[in-house]
Amino acid sequence: MKKVLILCTGNSCRSIMAEALINHYLGDKYKACSAGVEPSVINPWAVRVLTELGIDTGEYYSKSVSEFINRDDLDLVITVCDHAKESCPVFHKPIPQVHLGIEDPAPYTACPEEEALMAFRQARTDVLEVVVGYLERLWVRR
Repeated sequence: MKKVLILCTGNSCRSIMAEALINHYLGDKYKACSAGVEPSVINPWAVRVLTELGIDTGEYYSKSVSEFINRDDLDLVITVCDHAKESCPVFHKPIPQVHLGIEDPAPYTACPEEEALMAFRQARTDVLEVVVGYLERLWVRR
């Protein structure tokens, strides 16, 4: 099983969604974890759109990338936002890195419910298509 770290700025939306979606749909091939370069708290809208798919989010929480710097068991690092890509730290062990940018839905958090839901559902779809799709294609090429 390959271990993947998903990095974002706050580890509140995109990276958490990616972690949960990878573990849910590709858990037989990959173990995902996520972190932020400036960790915060999980956005409740992210939790809501994951729950819509029947994904239990109880085990997920915002973590700092510093928790992963010295790990030597990671096989891939995926950045999902430009800020994380630009400030991605150097890991103890050289780890392949790829950037798969996803638009940040966080600015919609304070919008009316339907607008916020639409933005977070779109981010969820983008994570499924871009990140989960990338890992599926990567696995097939092995």
